Amino acid sequence: MKKGLFIVLEGLDGSGKGTQMARLEQWLREQGRQVLVTAEPTASALGGLIRDSLAGLTPRSAEELSALFSADRIAHCANPKTGIKAVLQQGIDVLCDRYYYSSFAYQGRLTDRRWVMDMNLSCPEILRPDLCLFLDVPPEVGEERLARGRVRREIYETLEQQTAVRSAFLEVFDLLRERDRIALIQADRPAEEVSQEMIRQVSALLQEEIRK
Repeated sequence: MKKGLFIVLEGLDGSGKGTQMARLEQWLREQGRQVLVTAEPTASALGGLIRDSLAGLTPRSAEELSALFSADRIAHCANPKTGIKAVLQQGIDVLCDRYYYSSFAYQGRLTDRRWVMDMNLSCPEILRPDLCLFLDVPPEVGEERLARGRVRREIYETLEQQTAVRSAFLEVFDLLRERDRIALIQADRPAEEVSQEMIRQVSALLQEEIRK
């Protein structure tokens, strides 16, 4: 049995990840593939600690948050029954909303980024995705979308923070360009156009997997 594909969606808050995740899941299922949709932070106890911090309920340093995200990610990948690795080995595709790229961009700009990257990239249990799709929107667009759809904001959901985070993402992708497969998708377009570009990227990956 061929293992499933591990695809990550990244983007600023308000980039449309939720909408595009659902569209990509539907398209993969239409191709006859099994799909699991997941997200980070996870629904575990560790994930709960992270979400409390992101909501501003329990302040934590960038170093503590980085370590919590890493521990949550290890469990997310390595759980023998429900982890990403186990699911992929069953031939099921995994779509993940955020992954280590977010740690590098968000916490990595507030502490030693190299330390955050080494903690994740050097860990044997943390998997490398087959593809990262970054939904790129101007921070002003994300801010406008959040203003329409969010009652309560997380600690990073300000225009100033998102502008800095977008720059950090682009720096991270430049550092990883020889290691990871990353596609930047212009996402301040109609949702259908964004979906079609994502599908083109995933279709190319599928064709490569077939030829192996």
